Amino acid sequence: MRFKQDFFTQLPGFYSQVQPLGLSNPHWLAWSQDAAQLIGLQQPDDSLLQGLAGNAKLEGARYYAQVYSGHQFGGYSPRLGDGRSIILGEAMGPDGAWDVALKGAGPTPYSRQGDGRAVMRSAVREFLVSEALHHLQVPTTRALAVIGSDLPVWRETQESAAITVRLARSHIRFGHFEYFCHSERGAAAKLTQLLNFTLEQHYPHLSCDAAGYRAWFRQVVRDTARLVAHWQAVGFAHGVMNTDNMSILGDSFDFGPFAFLDTFKEDFICNHSDPEGRYAFGQQPGIGLWNLQRLAQALTPLIPSDDLIAALNSYQGELVQHYLQLMRAKLGLTPGADNQTQQDETDLQLVGELTVLMEQNQLDYTNTWRRFGSLDPGCKHSPLRDDFINLAAFDSWFGRYQARLGQVADVPRWQAERNRVNPKYILRNYLAQEAIVAVEAGDTGPLTVLHQLLRRPFDEQPEHEAFAKRPPEWGQGLIMSCSS
Repeated sequence: MRFKQDFFTQLPGFYSQVQPLGLSNPHWLAWSQDAAQLIGLQQPDDSLLQGLAGNAKLEGARYYAQVYSGHQFGGYSPRLGDGRSIILGEAMGPDGAWDVALKGAGPTPYSRQGDGRAVMRSAVREFLVSEALHHLQVPTTRALAVIGSDLPVWRETQESAAITVRLARSHIRFGHFEYFCHSERGAAAKLTQLLNFTLEQHYPHLSCDAAGYRAWFRQVVRDTARLVAHWQAVGFAHGVMNTDNMSILGDSFDFGPFAFLDTFKEDFICNHSDPEGRYAFGQQPGIGLWNLQRLAQALTPLIPSDDLIAALNSYQGELVQHYLQLMRAKLGLTPGADNQTQQDETDLQLVGELTVLMEQNQLDYTNTWRRFGSLDPGCKHSPLRDDFINLAAFDSWFGRYQARLGQVADVPRWQAERNRVNPKYILRNYLAQEAIVAVEAGDTGPLTVLHQLLRRPFDEQPEHEAFAKRPPEWGQGLIMSCSS
């Protein structure tokens, strides 16, 4: 790997240097060749294994943990930082630089009495979801590899330590700006330094002045809205939308008790630590705005309040329009030429009524959308109808949908287009759990199969048909803890 060290050299005081603790008997559990190509790597070897396990220093790497704060479940925590993640620097690839971080490489000054380790199950889950979201075309950080070991660590029981090697376009979070506004003297100077660095690195088309700052924050609002719209469209629940888990670039970030929907439930909670449902699936759009409001508060020393409010006011429209674009593609609808506002309202109503029917009939979210790929939209009765208990309600909805859709000239092409946007395979929690159990028993085969399956989520893969089925009873609606 070829590293540059812009964050390390240009932002002293924004991190602490730290030495990773190595893993005993490190071994590859998973490897993403797709992610490796982003930073110019070919095949994993023993030298790279020892370096990414923290047992040997990688040439050109610096080892540091960033400091930031954040709102966690609505309450402000003034000093968080990377408690179990150590950044090596920005690795150069054919299309740009990616931060490389070792997640689970030991304690840092921000570990708050924690051991800084990751357990194998959480490392595997982060690897799988990072790559699954990418191949679902959802903005996300990436995962290069999972490295296992025989080092014991304790959570509820004794488990084995592991490291996820994370790649991120940036590790700068909403919480960075909160920390340097609320916790540091000379907040304006620190914020200016951080914001100028962010613009120079990731928004080089914007100027480091009032106009550039204003345009930048509007872009952050837009990117966050589009990210949440993607989550809602694909049925993904993040589980812990704290401001320290929000990427400034609008990427899915910091995965813990996430879940993809099985049976559709608007109020689905995937996090054992969230009994009140602050981060329930249906709450994510509102939480996205709430988090942006906290970021805006931190930026008031640099950006006039009127500009911040104007940008925040664009959030709902951005989210709705992008969500509508994604859902129209899933349904095969095209925007009307006339009276766009009325058409948008009609289409949103169609989407909303269908999801209500899914919930009332306890249907699988992903499988229901996939059915559109085998639907003849001109026929009154369809395979989709057979899934519904309340046939009268479905027939009423389907009639309105057919009227909105109109005549489809080339049905096979229309069906193929639906299958290109409605995935057949998602990372169901029970599938991840089965792969984890196998890895714990020393068998990485199921993990490899699942990873490769999720690289082609829209393709028919007849040999893996069972992976598209609804979960068995034990795997329905699994709820995970933050340590997962």
